[in-house]
Amino acid sequence: MTQARKVKVAIIGSGNIGTDLMIKVLRQSENLEMAAMVGIDPASDGLARAQRMNVPTTAEGIDGLVAMPGFSDIRIVFDATSAGAHKHHNEVLQKHGVQVIDLTPAAIGPYVIPSINLDEKLDAPNINMVTCGGQATIPMVKAVAKVAKVHYAEIVASISSRSAGPGTRANIDEFTETTSKAIQVLGGATKGKAIIILNPAEPPLIMRDTIFTLSEPADQDAIRQSVQEMVADVQQYVPGYRLKQEVQFDLYDESNPLNVPGLGKLSGLKTSIFLEVEGAAHYLPAYAGNLDIMTSAAMACAERLAVTRLADLAV
Repeated sequence: MTQARKVKVAIIGSGNIGTDLMIKVLRQSENLEMAAMVGIDPASDGLARAQRMNVPTTAEGIDGLVAMPGFSDIRIVFDATSAGAHKHHNEVLQKHGVQVIDLTPAAIGPYVIPSINLDEKLDAPNINMVTCGGQATIPMVKAVAKVAKVHYAEIVASISSRSAGPGTRANIDEFTETTSKAIQVLGGATKGKAIIILNPAEPPLIMRDTIFTLSEPADQDAIRQSVQEMVADVQQYVPGYRLKQEVQFDLYDESNPLNVPGLGKLSGLKTSIFLEVEGAAHYLPAYAGNLDIMTSAAMACAERLAVTRLADLAV
């Protein structure tokens, strides 16, 4: 699609996630133009990099963004701050009719994972990118749920402690709550549980994710195929997303049920999926796949919005 000009976007949050996202937009985007980088620390590396790349900046937060001369031309704002700050940011931006893509666990708007439900949520004024663990693991829960009813799904996201900045650490509780709920809402599980591990190992280890589901008995080959297809879908916007090993299965019958917290003893098919996510290393090291999958998913959403719902505003 040929556009007269790109859709202008701003990023609130000049930390690791916001800076990586800015570099992705500048280097890779076909439909987005960086119009502002917003922070609250004048000495942050993200604001300094933005200035070197000729991106307009403000260190006065959301108020500074609204006061910028080009604010009225901005159609999409990414919020890469914290769940607590996002509520205020969203209230301000909604008054100005700006589309908001939320990279915090605030979950004000509907959960969105590009490989699952992006096209269904394009009209939402605020869309939530769940969490890094959610973006990586919930597509796998959904892949199993496409074949069989999933009673329970549990995900374990292991990330390098080096890739967990102040924002990530401050949002640990919100991470587990938001991811657990999204496992049910988007993944299709009756009950979900999320665990995050900050791994202090040196040298830092790449993001690893483990997904366990307990479903009704089903064709194992069909589940394998569904998982492979979903991996390919996610790889379209996160090339470093891949299976670490073959999908594994264990069958539990009524004589040997699993005791699932909150659901009791259940029989069925246990599916175990093991992933790793390697980052593109645009700003952050390759081991920080947990941050890369968030920024890549957010940019994929913004690109689709620019081409569809917001395309008429760009001309």
